[in-house]
Amino acid sequence: MKQFLSRFSSLIFIPTEDSLLSGLKMIVVEDKGGAIALLLAALLFLGTWPAVLTLLERRGRLPQHTYLDYSITNLLAAVFIALTLGQIGGSRPDKPNFLTQLSQDNWPSVLFAMMGGLFLSIGNLATQYAFAFVGLSVTEVITSSIAVVIGTTMNYFLDSRINRAEILFPGVGFFLIAVCLGSAVHSSNAADNEAKLNSSSSYRNKTWVIENSRTRKEDQNKDVTRDVDKPNNYDIESTDNSIKAKAGTADFILELENKRAIKVLGSNVFVGLGITFFAGICFSLFSPAFNLATNDQWYTLKEGVPHLVVYTAFFYFNVTGFIAALILNVYFLYNPVFGLPKSSFSAYLKDWNGRHWALVAGLLCGFGNGFQFMGGQAAGYAAADAVQALPLVGTFWGICLFGEYRKSSKKTYFLLVSMLLMFIVAVAVLMASAGHRKTS
Repeated sequence: MKQFLSRFSSLIFIPTEDSLLSGLKMIVVEDKGGAIALLLAALLFLGTWPAVLTLLERRGRLPQHTYLDYSITNLLAAVFIALTLGQIGGSRPDKPNFLTQLSQDNWPSVLFAMMGGLFLSIGNLATQYAFAFVGLSVTEVITSSIAVVIGTTMNYFLDSRINRAEILFPGVGFFLIAVCLGSAVHSSNAADNEAKLNSSSSYRNKTWVIENSRTRKEDQNKDVTRDVDKPNNYDIESTDNSIKAKAGTADFILELENKRAIKVLGSNVFVGLGITFFAGICFSLFSPAFNLATNDQWYTLKEGVPHLVVYTAFFYFNVTGFIAALILNVYFLYNPVFGLPKSSFSAYLKDWNGRHWALVAGLLCGFGNGFQFMGGQAAGYAAADAVQALPLVGTFWGICLFGEYRKSSKKTYFLLVSMLLMFIVAVAVLMASAGHRKTS
């Protein structure tokens, strides 16, 4: 057992001179195998947290409340990583620990890290609405593919081409095809749902539309602070079994629409796709910005100032994301979009229904992003974009947990399988392009 632990630690952790003297060592991932292990863990975490947010929205919790909770633990994850992994062991001139770097003149790199955090926060906020309009599976495929097509190309050149171009760019091409297939899946599934709804007498006669409009208007006019325990008449702790209709049927779609926070029936199909593509653009920019923060490829730091250690950059990255999320979501509490009812900060503070799930989602995302950046610093940020395969995890949750694509057409199933197969190929090719960053 002792021999196994020794071999495992040598695989992932590289000691510094000061750490040897102190008996401790700063945890720095420099081995390709260790980097891939971290990326796989990041893939699981980053593919799961959107499913939690989707679950809360489908059960009626206001997305503004959910995202504020999520942002708190997302920040706490970064603080924990910085004060543990970034602080263990001694500090040396070229690799200072977290607290040492806070007082150094490294603001150009800090600004890049903050810029990356801003892009990610806005992108995550946008996807929370896209999940409702487009669905968990398609939203993740399109946003992740756009992030890879743009972000991976940028990271390849920023990383001095340490990834194998003859493998990397065919993988990027596969992701681009996955974007097109994802759009086709959404359009085909929307047509399937429309056909199902047209078979429903209540939908054809507009009686459901009238009732739904009345409910939405009452929600917008009511003072949510009067019923803070159930501000939207929801019960997060109940299961989806409370929707009695079978998944994939017209009645299921109508019952879900009455229960969820964001009302999507009757909306233009391009509304959801527009939000999704906007989120994808944001996601494509945060990783290159973080890359610049930790490696200073544009030589913005003064001579002799060390590069930001990945843990320090991640701290600034998440602090900015938290501030952006706080400002935007408090604004949306009082100025909601997409027909959501108004809320207030006091109503948010009193809304404990489902809060623990939102907090768990923030931890999953926080540690997932941290693992992604730790792996990217070792194997190259272009290869680290392989974690954008998170739709493979998200699609599993979407189908098993939410009944997505139940009773759809053969065309939709064919497109869905093609999209997932293309994604699997793209991820495998992207990971095969992993290189090794020279640290000396």
